[in-house]
Amino acid sequence: MITIEDILETNRMITVNKLDVRTITMGISLRDCAHPNLRDFCRNVYDKITRSAEFLVKTGEEIEAEYGVPIINKRISVTPIAIAAESCKAESYVPVAETLDRAAKEVGVNFIGGFSALVEKGYTAGDRILIESIPQALAATDLVCSSINLASTKAGINMDCVREMGEVIKRTAELTRDKQAIGCAKLVIFANAPEDNPFMAGAFHGVSEPDKVINVGVSGPGVVKHALEDLKGANFTEIAETIKKTAFKITRVGQLVAQEASRRLGVPFGIIDLSLAPTPAVGDSVARILEEMGLEACGAPGTTAALALLNDAVKKGGLMAS
Repeated sequence: MITIEDILETNRMITVNKLDVRTITMGISLRDCAHPNLRDFCRNVYDKITRSAEFLVKTGEEIEAEYGVPIINKRISVTPIAIAAESCKAESYVPVAETLDRAAKEVGVNFIGGFSALVEKGYTAGDRILIESIPQALAATDLVCSSINLASTKAGINMDCVREMGEVIKRTAELTRDKQAIGCAKLVIFANAPEDNPFMAGAFHGVSEPDKVINVGVSGPGVVKHALEDLKGANFTEIAETIKKTAFKITRVGQLVAQEASRRLGVPFGIIDLSLAPTPAVGDSVARILEEMGLEACGAPGTTAALALLNDAVKKGGLMAS
C-alpha cells in the first residue's frame, strides 16, 4: 500500500535530489527497409521512423505532465546501419545519416542512434563503408549518433579497427572543429556493447530485438547520495542495503514511465536501464556518492573497492524492481 510518506519521499527525490527519467528511447528495426537502391532504402527508412515514432515525443510530454516526473530526452535507436544498408549499392552511407537526421527532426526527438557497426570479429563490406562514412556523416547531421563495437569478452579485440577508429576520431574532430568537435561527442567505441541500451551516443537497436520496443533510462545519483548522508560511520553492509533499497525506488519510477509509454504507444516494453549519470547540477555525481560512502576523496585508496560495491548494490536493487 502506498503511504503519504512514500509520496512525499518520491516528490523529494524529484524536486530536491534531481531524480529524472533521462530518456524514453524507442528502438525501431530497419531490417524490413532493405533495398538495393540507396534512394529507395532511405525513403523506406524515413517512412518507417516517422510512422513508428510519430507520437513518441507527445506521449512523453503527457506522461511528464501527468505524473510530475521529469523526462529529459525522447530518443530513437535503429538497427545498425551497417547491417540494414548493406544490400544498397553505395560507396557512402552519408545519405542514410542525413535521412536519419531528417526523420529525427520530423518527429521531434533529441537524438537518433544506430549509425553503427558490430565488428568485434571482423568486417563486412557494409561495416567498412559505414566506418569510412562516420566523419562526414557526423559533420553533416545534428541529431545522429554513431557507435562501433570492436571488442567483446568472447571474441577478443579487433585491433585493426582500434587503429582505424583512432583515425576516424581525428577526422571527425577536424570536420566539426567549428562546432567544438561535437562530432566526437556523438561517437562511441564499445567493447561488449549492449543491444538494448537507451543511452546516447551508444544506443542502437539490436538484431535480437522486436520490431519496435520502448526502453527507458533513469538516473539519480543525488538520490543515492542523499540516502547515504545519514549513515556516517555505518558499515559496508548497511551502506549496501541502503543503496539497494534506493536503487529499487529509482527503478520503480522508471518502470512506471516505461509501462505508461508502452501502453499508450502500443509498443512492447523492453528494459529499464538504471544509471548514475550526473546532471549539470554541481556535485550531482558518482564521485560525491563515493565520498559519502567514506572515501577521503574520489581517487583516494579504496576508490575501486567502493565503486565495485556501489555497482553491485545498484544492480541488485534494480533487479528487485524487475
